[in-house]
Amino acid sequence: MSTTPVGEPKPIIPALAPFYAWTREIFYPLIRVTAGGILLAHGIIKLLTTTVTAFAASSMARRGIEPSVPAAYLIFFLETVGAICLVLGLFTRFFAAAIAIELAVITFHVSWRNGFSFSSPGGGWEFPFLWGLVVFAIALRGGGPYSLDRKLGWEL
Repeated sequence: MSTTPVGEPKPIIPALAPFYAWTREIFYPLIRVTAGGILLAHGIIKLLTTTVTAFAASSMARRGIEPSVPAAYLIFFLETVGAICLVLGLFTRFFAAAIAIELAVITFHVSWRNGFSFSSPGGGWEFPFLWGLVVFAIALRGGGPYSLDRKLGWEL
């Protein structure tokens, strides 16, 4: 008799079935926490090394993103408060969707012309694109079973 749940792939190594069952439950929260944590690191670096107005001038306006100061405030907010909410699974779909839009802008407006990172010393579009897809998937799925959204019954 198989212990594999219906709809799940057959384990590659049947003796690891308990491990597969455990990882099935824990890996989605791990992906959500990792995505939020990496984004939070970017937000903290911005908070510690620049001001909103300096970031607006050096990163936003220089790339043609206007109005640059409100956009910079939004970036700071999403990469700190939004990232923390993503880690906690609080208002997950809202923040994940907003962050996915931010990463789409970074991918297509800022990084696209650089090509892949191996062909451009300025970095490529593949990493913001990958993280944008991960965060978009989180927006579609929500916080999951181990989130404050689920605990509070606030999943949007």
